[in-house]
Amino acid sequence: MRRGKTRQERRRAARHSGFTLIEVLLVLIILVIIGSLAVNVFTGTQDRASINAAKANIPLVRGAIDRYRLDFNKYPAQLDDLWDEPSDSDAKDKWSGPYLEKLKDDPWGNEYQYAAEGKKNASGFDFWSNGPDGKSGTDDDIGNWEKE
Repeated sequence: MRRGKTRQERRRAARHSGFTLIEVLLVLIILVIIGSLAVNVFTGTQDRASINAAKANIPLVRGAIDRYRLDFNKYPAQLDDLWDEPSDSDAKDKWSGPYLEKLKDDPWGNEYQYAAEGKKNASGFDFWSNGPDGKSGTDDDIGNWEKE
C-alpha cells in the first residue's frame, strides 16, 4: 500500500507541469498581433471623431458671426470681437454680445482661423481649422466652404 508519490515521481510531475518557452512566446506573439489590430481600429475612430468635432463647431461660429453682422452691418475683424465687448462707445451701443464663448483650440490643439474677407467664400467670411496636419491651405482644412 503506497501512501504518496516517490521523490522521482514528484520530480517528473514537476518537470511536466509548466509552460515551455515556445508556448509562452507564441502566446505573446498572438497578443501583440491582436493589440496592433485594435490600435489601428481605434486610431481611425479617433481621427474621424476629431474631424467631426471640428465640423460641428463651424455652424456654431457661423451663427455667432451672423448675429454680430446683423448688429454691426459688417463681419467682425477678428474672432475676439465675438466675446470681447468693444471699448468704443458707439460700438458698445450696438453690441449685444457676447455672441459666443471664447473658442477653445481645434481638436488637434491649434487655433481656429478666421478671415473677415473670405478667399474661399468671396461674398462672406472664411472660418476654418487647419486640420490634422496643422497647416493652412492644404486639402485637410475643415472650413465653412464646400470642398471642391
